[in-house]
Amino acid sequence: MRRLILLRPKPGLSQSAERARALGLQVVECPLFRIEPMTWSAPDAEEFDALLLTSANAVQYGGAELSKLMQLPVKAVGEATAEAAREAGFYVDEIGNSDVATLLAPVPERMRLLHLAGLDHIAIDDRRIDRRIVYRSAEVEEPGPLPIEGAVVAVHSARAGARLKQLAEVKNSTAVVAISSAAASACGPGWLQIEVAAAPNDKCLLALAAMLCHTSAPK
Repeated sequence: MRRLILLRPKPGLSQSAERARALGLQVVECPLFRIEPMTWSAPDAEEFDALLLTSANAVQYGGAELSKLMQLPVKAVGEATAEAAREAGFYVDEIGNSDVATLLAPVPERMRLLHLAGLDHIAIDDRRIDRRIVYRSAEVEEPGPLPIEGAVVAVHSARAGARLKQLAEVKNSTAVVAISSAAASACGPGWLQIEVAAAPNDKCLLALAAMLCHTSAPK
């Protein structure tokens, strides 16, 4: 069985590792980034109809300012984000399991949404949305050698793919599983194979990783 290399930062890293080990995988944790809170000020909650959350990090690193927004119902992308919001005391009104566009499609144009995001968020062109940056993903400057030879590497973002491309020395015996087409493209060429998850979430990504890990390692 091939090893699974996980690159994402904590706390998501711990959650992915637990899920992967439950699938019977041999996990090696190699975080390339760390999540850091940023200084921000919450706007007047009365100016908005709902809170848009696209990452659990927004709640886990949002800090004391979140208390000013507790009255707002949450529209969350992904069950992990929704669960983090519930644990923080928010009411989760709606969960989207694909992407922001799908989640917001039925939302009336008149609604005003406050998006709590990371510094390196995916741009959302929607006039209903106002945004506050509450955390950032900082590079681990010296992550050490990556034991990727003959392994399967899970890539959770395009930024992680680009960093992997920069750091990897031997690629042609390594398989990459990516959470999206953008993440796969960022990894660059030269890999043994690159596969994209059926849906852009951790569960689907790790299911794909498990399938590849249980195949024979390349000779």
